[in-house]
Amino acid sequence: MLHSLRDLFNAVTAPPAAESEREHEHMLQLATAVLLVEVMRSDPEIGAAERDTVVAALREKFALGDDEVARLVELAERTSEDANDFHRFTSRLNKGFDVAQRVRIVEYMWQVAYADGQLSAHENHLMRKIAALLYVPHADYIAAKMRAREHSRRAVGGGTARA
Repeated sequence: MLHSLRDLFNAVTAPPAAESEREHEHMLQLATAVLLVEVMRSDPEIGAAERDTVVAALREKFALGDDEVARLVELAERTSEDANDFHRFTSRLNKGFDVAQRVRIVEYMWQVAYADGQLSAHENHLMRKIAALLYVPHADYIAAKMRAREHSRRAVGGGTARA
């Protein structure tokens, strides 16, 4: 369960210390949420579809309730605005997740990118950059992209998501 936004924010900005299992899980949640929000923000026109996809991915990945997801997304948006690189978030995920779990995060990110049915060059570039920082093998990166594109097509009733 998430505590206050201030507690999570302090956990991100505080000097490294021995963290409890609960704090570790919160940090993984925040790191994941920040990357999903970054993909959402990379689209010049953020719509409800992208935001809904971020919420759905976080709910599925971490089994969070609506209020927890809402607070997590709010914190991720604020943290994302202040971040000047992705290393702090990707390194946390690299330490906390195995390759299969990181591939799943990349798939969620692709789902956010495809949520509006279009993939911009900036979204594509960001995805490559983050996948590289997460040490996701290229074949897994492409497979995650294809699964996310298919998921997007089904979600919009058989429409086409352009790559």
